Amino acid sequence: MTLEIDTSSSVPPFEQLRSQIARQVSGGRLPAGTRLATVRQMAADLGLAANTVARAYRELEADGVIATHGRRGTFVSSAVLDEPTEQAPSLASTYARTARRRGLTLPEALALVERAWSR
Repeated sequence: MTLEIDTSSSVPPFEQLRSQIARQVSGGRLPAGTRLATVRQMAADLGLAANTVARAYRELEADGVIATHGRRGTFVSSAVLDEPTEQAPSLASTYARTARRRGLTLPEALALVERAWSR
């Protein structure tokens, strides 16, 4: 798993970490059942405060991307991959068509989604 935090970015570090892990899960690079580093280890590896990593993990868990099993660790959850919302693909297609018709580039459309998601 490759994660990078851009300290010069206006995006908070916890959100950079959350979105990178979520993208790797949805893209299949982190399959269900993959064990993630502990909060302390991830913080040390990325040069972040433990609370920053803990917040990213909490938000990922709230979204069903990961699951924490006490002392056993934190794992990529299969719920995200096995039980996708039936309407999600249709909603995504509608948004993509609308954004394209309005002249947005893919990075612009994704930036709007990321901003809306973090609110």
